[in-house]
Order: sequence, then C-alpha cells, then structure tokens
Amino acid sequence: MLLGLRTVIYPAPDLAKAKDWYTLALGFGPYFDEPFYVGYSVQGFELGLVPDATPSADGAQALWGVSDIGTALEHLLSIGGSALEPITDVGGGIRVAAVLDPFGNRFGIIENPNSAFEQLP
Repeated sequence: MLLGLRTVIYPAPDLAKAKDWYTLALGFGPYFDEPFYVGYSVQGFELGLVPDATPSADGAQALWGVSDIGTALEHLLSIGGSALEPITDVGGGIRVAAVLDPFGNRFGIIENPNSAFEQLP
C-alpha cells in the first residue's frame, strides 16, 4: 500500500523568508510557488513549506506516498487510526490526508500523480 516517503513539510510562517533560505540551502528554486505552499523537488523527494503552521523542535511533517488516497485513508482508519485531516486537493492533482495513529502521532499520506516511484509490495 505505501509507496515510500515522498514529502517533508516544514512550517514557514514567513513564507518569503523561508523560500529565500531554502533556495539558498538547496542551491535552486522551487518548482511550485503559491501563497499557500512552496515546493522543491529534491532528488525525487519533495521539501514543502507551508505558512499556516507553527515551527517547533518537534520537527517537520512527513507524507507517505499512496496510489489511491481514498483506499489508503479507509485502511488506516479501519486499523485504529483516528481522522485528523480529511482528503484535501492541494492542486495539480495532488491530494493529502492524515490520521493520528493509535499512539497520538500524525501519519500523513499523499497521492501525487507526478511521482515516478513504483508501489512497494
């Protein structure tokens, strides 16, 4: 079901400054640049910046790739996950969702038709 790690999202309340910093850190600019999200393609993975989250030492949010987000979300809920974030279309055919695992951790998933990865057995 899981396709592997795809995206890590960093909170960036000052999106312009964060974009400048990550562009310098990576050595290249974003491929997706909107007021609600800035995305960098980094060797087959995505580094994302979102302005509506609070940075902390708890870290960034990882998103696990899935081929069918509806089926994946249903499965995660059926095995004890709790609904956290509904399936949301974030543009470009990309959809995201998240559950809390039974231990209280955020478990994010992403369906991205632009991803070139194969599904894991």
